[in-house]
Amino acid sequence: MEIWVGILMTVVIGFLTTFLLGFVIVPMLQKLKFGQVILDIGPVWHRSKQGVPTMGGILFMIGFAFAIGVTLLTDHLLGGDILVALSEKPDQIRIKVLAGILMAIGFGLIGFMDDYIKVKKKRNLGLTELQKTLLQLLVITAFLTVLYVNGCDYMFIPYYGIWADMGVWFWLLGYVAIWCTVNAVNFADGIDGLCPSVTMVACVFFAVTAVLRGYGGVSLVAAATFGALAGFLVWNWHPAKVIMGDIGSHFLGGIVVTLAYTLDAPWLILAIGIIYVAEFLSDVIQVFYIKTHNGKKLFKMAPLHHHYEMCGWNEKKIVTVFSIVGAIGGIVAVALTWFGRLQ
Repeated sequence: MEIWVGILMTVVIGFLTTFLLGFVIVPMLQKLKFGQVILDIGPVWHRSKQGVPTMGGILFMIGFAFAIGVTLLTDHLLGGDILVALSEKPDQIRIKVLAGILMAIGFGLIGFMDDYIKVKKKRNLGLTELQKTLLQLLVITAFLTVLYVNGCDYMFIPYYGIWADMGVWFWLLGYVAIWCTVNAVNFADGIDGLCPSVTMVACVFFAVTAVLRGYGGVSLVAAATFGALAGFLVWNWHPAKVIMGDIGSHFLGGIVVTLAYTLDAPWLILAIGIIYVAEFLSDVIQVFYIKTHNGKKLFKMAPLHHHYEMCGWNEKKIVTVFSIVGAIGGIVAVALTWFGRLQ
Protein backbone atom coordinates (compact mmCIF):
# COMPACT_ATOMS: atom_id res chain seq x y z
CA MET A 1 0.00 0.00 0.00
CA GLU A 2 1.32 3.44 -0.91
CA ILE A 3 1.98 5.62 2.14
CA TRP A 4 -0.33 8.40 0.96
CA VAL A 5 -3.14 5.88 0.51
CA GLY A 6 -2.54 4.58 4.03
CA ILE A 7 -2.55 8.09 5.49
CA LEU A 8 -5.78 9.03 3.71
CA MET A 9 -7.43 5.76 4.68
CA THR A 10 -6.40 6.16 8.32
CA VAL A 11 -7.67 9.76 8.54
CA VAL A 12 -11.06 8.90 7.00
CA ILE A 13 -11.61 5.83 9.18
CA GLY A 14 -10.55 7.70 12.31
CA PHE A 15 -12.90 10.59 11.53
CA LEU A 16 -15.95 8.49 10.66
CA THR A 17 -15.50 6.09 13.58
CA THR A 18 -15.15 8.84 16.17
CA PHE A 19 -17.90 11.03 14.73
CA LEU A 20 -20.43 8.19 14.47
CA LEU A 21 -19.57 6.84 17.92
CA GLY A 22 -20.58 10.22 19.30
CA PHE A 23 -24.23 9.47 18.54
CA VAL A 24 -24.01 6.47 20.89
CA ILE A 25 -21.47 7.41 23.56
CA VAL A 26 -22.44 11.06 24.20
CA PRO A 27 -26.07 10.17 25.12
CA MET A 28 -24.71 7.28 27.19
CA LEU A 29 -22.47 9.62 29.17
CA GLN A 30 -25.44 11.92 29.69
CA LYS A 31 -27.55 9.03 30.92
CA LEU A 32 -24.82 7.97 33.33
CA LYS A 33 -24.64 11.60 34.52
CA PHE A 34 -20.91 11.80 33.85
CA GLY A 35 -21.00 15.59 33.86
CA GLN A 36 -18.15 18.08 34.12
CA VAL A 37 -17.62 19.79 37.48
CA ILE A 38 -16.57 23.45 37.14
CA LEU A 39 -14.33 25.23 39.65
CA ASP A 40 -15.79 28.37 41.23
CA ILE A 41 -12.46 30.17 40.70
CA GLY A 42 -12.77 29.87 36.92
CA PRO A 43 -14.34 32.39 34.54
CA VAL A 44 -18.01 32.86 35.45
CA TRP A 45 -19.10 32.07 31.89
CA HIS A 46 -17.65 28.58 32.29
CA ARG A 47 -20.48 27.74 34.67
CA SER A 48 -22.63 27.04 31.63
CA LYS A 49 -20.38 24.01 31.04
CA GLN A 50 -21.46 22.50 34.35
CA GLY A 51 -22.90 19.07 33.65
CA VAL A 52 -21.62 18.79 30.05
CA PRO A 53 -20.69 15.10 29.59
CA THR A 54 -17.01 14.44 30.24
CA MET A 55 -14.74 11.45 29.58
CA GLY A 56 -15.42 11.95 25.87
CA GLY A 57 -11.82 11.05 25.16
CA ILE A 58 -12.99 7.46 24.88
CA LEU A 59 -14.45 8.49 21.51
CA PHE A 60 -11.16 9.30 19.83
CA MET A 61 -9.27 6.58 21.67
CA ILE A 62 -11.53 4.01 20.01
CA GLY A 63 -11.41 5.90 16.70
CA PHE A 64 -7.61 5.99 16.83
CA ALA A 65 -7.27 2.28 17.59
CA PHE A 66 -9.79 1.24 14.93
CA ALA A 67 -8.26 3.48 12.25
CA ILE A 68 -4.67 2.40 12.66
CA GLY A 69 -5.69 -1.22 13.24
CA VAL A 70 -7.76 -1.47 10.05
CA THR A 71 -5.10 0.26 7.96
CA LEU A 72 -2.25 -1.94 9.18
CA LEU A 73 -4.34 -5.11 8.83
CA THR A 74 -5.39 -4.18 5.29
CA ASP A 75 -1.79 -3.44 4.36
CA HIS A 76 -0.67 -6.76 5.86
CA LEU A 77 -3.29 -8.70 3.88
CA LEU A 78 -2.01 -6.98 0.74
CA GLY A 79 1.49 -8.22 1.56
CA GLY A 80 2.91 -4.90 2.72
CA ASP A 81 4.62 -3.63 5.85
CA ILE A 82 3.76 0.05 5.65
CA LEU A 83 4.64 0.95 9.23
CA VAL A 84 8.35 0.31 8.68
CA ALA A 85 8.56 0.81 4.93
CA LEU A 86 11.97 2.14 3.86
CA SER A 87 13.14 2.35 7.48
CA GLU A 88 16.64 1.19 8.32
CA LYS A 89 15.55 0.17 11.82
CA PRO A 90 12.21 -1.65 11.34
CA ASP A 91 12.35 -3.62 14.60
CA GLN A 92 13.01 -0.50 16.65
CA ILE A 93 10.18 1.37 14.90
CA ARG A 94 7.74 -1.41 15.81
CA ILE A 95 8.96 -1.44 19.41
CA LYS A 96 8.71 2.34 19.77
CA VAL A 97 5.24 2.53 18.24
CA LEU A 98 3.84 -0.39 20.25
CA ALA A 99 5.46 0.73 23.52
CA GLY A 100 4.32 4.30 22.88
CA ILE A 101 0.70 3.37 22.22
CA LEU A 102 0.66 1.19 25.34
CA MET A 103 2.14 4.11 27.28
CA ALA A 104 -0.60 6.41 25.94
CA ILE A 105 -3.23 3.87 27.02
CA GLY A 106 -1.58 3.71 30.43
CA PHE A 107 -1.82 7.47 30.79
CA GLY A 108 -5.41 7.28 29.55
CA LEU A 109 -6.24 4.83 32.33
CA ILE A 110 -4.77 7.22 34.89
CA GLY A 111 -6.96 9.95 33.42
CA PHE A 112 -9.96 7.63 33.59
CA MET A 113 -9.41 7.05 37.29
CA ASP A 114 -9.11 10.79 37.83
CA ASP A 115 -12.30 11.50 35.86
CA TYR A 116 -14.26 8.69 37.48
CA ILE A 117 -13.52 9.91 41.00
CA LYS A 118 -14.58 13.43 39.99
CA VAL A 119 -17.91 12.42 38.47
CA LYS A 120 -18.81 9.93 41.19
CA LYS A 121 -17.99 12.30 44.04
CA LYS A 122 -19.26 15.40 42.17
CA ARG A 123 -16.08 17.36 42.79
CA ASN A 124 -13.26 18.85 40.70
CA LEU A 125 -10.52 16.93 42.52
CA GLY A 126 -10.00 13.33 41.46
CA LEU A 127 -6.68 11.66 42.21
CA THR A 128 -4.37 13.62 44.49
CA GLU A 129 -1.31 15.18 42.86
CA LEU A 130 0.91 12.63 44.60
CA GLN A 131 -1.20 9.68 43.44
CA LYS A 132 -1.33 10.94 39.87
CA THR A 133 2.41 11.70 39.76
CA LEU A 134 3.41 8.30 41.12
CA LEU A 135 1.21 6.51 38.58
CA GLN A 136 2.57 8.66 35.75
CA LEU A 137 6.16 7.97 36.81
CA LEU A 138 5.39 4.24 36.83
CA VAL A 139 4.15 4.39 33.22
CA ILE A 140 7.11 6.55 32.16
CA THR A 141 9.57 4.12 33.76
CA ALA A 142 8.02 1.18 31.90
CA PHE A 143 8.23 3.03 28.56
CA LEU A 144 11.82 4.20 29.00
CA THR A 145 12.89 0.75 30.18
CA VAL A 146 11.50 -0.88 27.04
CA LEU A 147 13.37 1.63 24.87
CA TYR A 148 16.59 1.21 26.83
CA VAL A 149 16.53 -2.58 26.77
CA ASN A 150 15.97 -2.56 23.01
CA GLY A 151 18.80 -0.14 22.26
CA CYS A 152 16.60 2.88 21.55
CA ASP A 153 18.39 5.17 24.01
CA TYR A 154 19.63 7.75 21.49
CA MET A 155 18.48 11.09 20.06
CA PHE A 156 18.75 12.97 16.78
CA ILE A 157 19.94 16.56 17.24
CA PRO A 158 19.86 19.04 14.32
CA TYR A 159 23.30 20.06 12.99
CA TYR A 160 24.93 17.45 15.23
CA GLY A 161 23.58 14.07 14.28
CA ILE A 162 22.82 11.17 16.60
CA TRP A 163 23.59 11.50 20.29
CA ALA A 164 24.25 7.82 20.88
CA ASP A 165 25.92 7.73 24.27
CA MET A 166 23.27 9.53 26.33
CA GLY A 167 23.89 7.59 29.50
CA VAL A 168 22.01 8.94 32.49
CA TRP A 169 20.71 11.81 30.37
CA PHE A 170 18.41 9.38 28.57
CA TRP A 171 16.59 8.80 31.85
CA LEU A 172 16.71 12.33 33.25
CA LEU A 173 15.56 14.01 30.04
CA GLY A 174 13.01 11.25 29.51
CA TYR A 175 11.30 11.66 32.88
CA VAL A 176 11.22 15.46 32.58
CA ALA A 177 10.10 15.57 28.94
CA ILE A 178 7.38 12.94 29.23
CA TRP A 179 5.96 14.05 32.57
CA CYS A 180 5.87 17.70 31.52
CA THR A 181 4.33 16.88 28.14
CA VAL A 182 1.50 14.75 29.48
CA ASN A 183 0.54 17.34 32.06
CA ALA A 184 0.99 20.21 29.60
CA VAL A 185 -1.45 18.62 27.14
CA ASN A 186 -3.85 18.24 30.05
CA PHE A 187 -3.53 21.99 30.78
CA ALA A 188 -4.48 22.73 27.16
CA ASP A 189 -7.84 21.07 27.67
CA GLY A 190 -9.53 24.06 29.25
CA ILE A 191 -11.89 25.48 26.63
CA ASP A 192 -14.02 24.00 23.86
CA GLY A 193 -12.03 22.71 20.93
CA LEU A 194 -8.59 23.91 22.06
CA CYS A 195 -6.79 20.67 22.87
CA PRO A 196 -8.05 18.72 19.83
CA SER A 197 -7.35 21.64 17.48
CA VAL A 198 -3.74 22.30 18.52
CA THR A 199 -3.06 18.55 18.65
CA MET A 200 -4.41 18.13 15.11
CA VAL A 201 -2.01 20.85 13.98
CA ALA A 202 0.81 19.08 15.82
CA CYS A 203 -0.06 15.79 14.09
CA VAL A 204 0.30 17.39 10.66
CA PHE A 205 3.85 18.49 11.41
CA PHE A 206 4.78 15.23 13.12
CA ALA A 207 3.67 13.46 9.92
CA VAL A 208 5.78 15.78 7.75
CA THR A 209 8.77 15.35 10.04
CA ALA A 210 8.33 11.56 9.92
CA VAL A 211 8.68 11.64 6.13
CA LEU A 212 11.77 13.87 6.36
CA ARG A 213 13.35 11.54 8.91
CA GLY A 214 12.75 8.55 6.61
CA TYR A 215 10.09 7.09 8.93
CA GLY A 216 7.10 7.57 6.64
CA GLY A 217 5.13 4.75 8.22
CA VAL A 218 5.13 6.54 11.56
CA SER A 219 2.96 9.19 9.95
CA LEU A 220 0.10 6.68 10.24
CA VAL A 221 0.09 7.22 14.00
CA ALA A 222 -0.21 10.95 13.45
CA ALA A 223 -2.87 10.39 10.77
CA ALA A 224 -4.97 8.16 13.03
CA THR A 225 -4.78 10.77 15.79
CA PHE A 226 -5.65 13.59 13.37
CA GLY A 227 -8.66 11.78 11.94
CA ALA A 228 -10.01 10.69 15.30
CA LEU A 229 -9.63 14.22 16.72
CA ALA A 230 -11.37 15.71 13.67
CA GLY A 231 -14.34 13.46 14.39
CA PHE A 232 -14.24 14.41 18.07
CA LEU A 233 -13.99 18.11 17.28
CA VAL A 234 -17.48 17.97 15.74
CA TRP A 235 -18.76 17.19 19.24
CA ASN A 236 -16.26 19.34 21.15
CA TRP A 237 -16.47 22.57 19.12
CA HIS A 238 -17.98 25.52 20.98
CA PRO A 239 -20.50 25.08 22.49
CA ALA A 240 -19.21 21.61 23.33
CA LYS A 241 -21.59 18.69 23.57
CA VAL A 242 -18.91 16.58 25.24
CA ILE A 243 -15.57 17.24 26.96
CA MET A 244 -12.59 14.93 26.52
CA GLY A 245 -11.73 14.78 30.22
CA ASP A 246 -8.42 13.67 31.69
CA ILE A 247 -8.79 10.28 30.01
CA GLY A 248 -8.53 12.02 26.65
CA SER A 249 -5.90 14.65 27.42
CA HIS A 250 -3.62 12.12 29.14
CA PHE A 251 -3.93 9.74 26.19
CA LEU A 252 -3.08 12.55 23.76
CA GLY A 253 -0.07 13.49 25.85
CA GLY A 254 1.14 9.91 25.48
CA ILE A 255 0.61 10.00 21.71
CA VAL A 256 2.57 13.24 21.37
CA VAL A 257 5.44 11.65 23.30
CA THR A 258 5.18 8.49 21.15
CA LEU A 259 5.52 10.47 17.93
CA ALA A 260 8.48 12.50 19.19
CA TYR A 261 10.35 9.46 20.53
CA THR A 262 9.62 7.29 17.52
CA LEU A 263 11.21 10.00 15.37
CA ASP A 264 14.30 9.91 17.68
CA ALA A 265 13.68 13.56 18.54
CA PRO A 266 12.00 14.36 21.88
CA TRP A 267 13.06 17.99 21.34
CA LEU A 268 10.35 18.22 18.66
CA ILE A 269 7.85 18.65 21.50
CA LEU A 270 9.33 22.07 22.27
CA ALA A 271 8.60 23.34 18.74
CA ILE A 272 5.63 21.35 17.45
CA GLY A 273 4.14 21.42 20.93
CA ILE A 274 4.87 25.11 21.55
CA ILE A 275 1.30 25.66 22.81
CA TYR A 276 1.67 22.87 25.35
CA VAL A 277 4.93 24.43 26.51
CA ALA A 278 3.31 27.86 26.85
CA GLU A 279 0.35 26.47 28.78
CA PHE A 280 2.58 24.53 31.16
CA LEU A 281 5.09 27.33 31.75
CA SER A 282 2.36 29.93 32.30
CA ASP A 283 0.98 27.85 35.15
CA VAL A 284 4.42 27.26 36.69
CA ILE A 285 5.36 30.95 36.37
CA GLN A 286 2.03 32.04 37.85
CA VAL A 287 2.50 29.87 40.94
CA PHE A 288 6.09 31.05 41.39
CA TYR A 289 5.13 34.70 40.92
CA ILE A 290 2.30 34.50 43.45
CA LYS A 291 4.57 32.93 46.07
CA THR A 292 7.35 35.46 45.55
CA HIS A 293 5.24 38.62 45.15
CA ASN A 294 2.92 38.50 48.15
CA GLY A 295 0.01 36.89 46.32
CA LYS A 296 0.09 39.16 43.26
CA LYS A 297 -0.59 37.54 39.88
CA LEU A 298 1.45 37.91 36.69
CA PHE A 299 -1.36 36.55 34.51
CA LYS A 300 -5.02 37.30 35.09
CA MET A 301 -5.48 33.56 35.29
CA ALA A 302 -3.47 30.48 34.38
CA PRO A 303 -3.02 28.41 32.24
CA LEU A 304 -2.48 30.87 29.41
CA HIS A 305 -5.75 30.36 27.55
CA HIS A 306 -7.66 31.50 30.65
CA HIS A 307 -5.58 34.68 30.72
CA TYR A 308 -6.75 35.56 27.23
CA GLU A 309 -10.31 34.68 28.18
CA MET A 310 -10.10 37.18 31.04
CA CYS A 311 -8.74 39.71 28.52
CA GLY A 312 -11.94 39.38 26.53
CA TRP A 313 -11.02 36.86 23.84
CA ASN A 314 -13.81 34.39 23.03
CA GLU A 315 -13.11 30.67 22.89
CA LYS A 316 -13.13 30.41 19.10
CA LYS A 317 -10.57 33.22 18.77
CA ILE A 318 -8.27 31.57 21.29
CA VAL A 319 -8.49 28.25 19.47
CA THR A 320 -7.75 29.92 16.13
CA VAL A 321 -4.78 31.99 17.35
CA PHE A 322 -3.27 29.15 19.37
CA SER A 323 -3.57 26.81 16.37
CA ILE A 324 -1.77 29.33 14.16
CA VAL A 325 1.01 29.69 16.72
CA GLY A 326 1.22 25.91 16.87
CA ALA A 327 1.59 25.81 13.09
CA ILE A 328 4.45 28.33 13.26
CA GLY A 329 6.17 26.11 15.82
CA GLY A 330 5.64 23.15 13.51
CA ILE A 331 7.25 24.99 10.60
CA VAL A 332 10.28 25.70 12.81
CA ALA A 333 10.51 22.01 13.70
CA VAL A 334 10.32 20.94 10.05
CA ALA A 335 12.99 23.49 9.09
CA LEU A 336 15.33 22.31 11.86
CA THR A 337 14.81 18.70 10.84
CA TRP A 338 15.48 19.37 7.15
CA PHE A 339 18.32 21.86 7.32
CA GLY A 340 19.84 20.30 10.43
CA ARG A 341 20.33 16.88 8.90
CA LEU A 342 23.89 15.73 8.18
CA GLN A 343 24.64 14.74 4.60
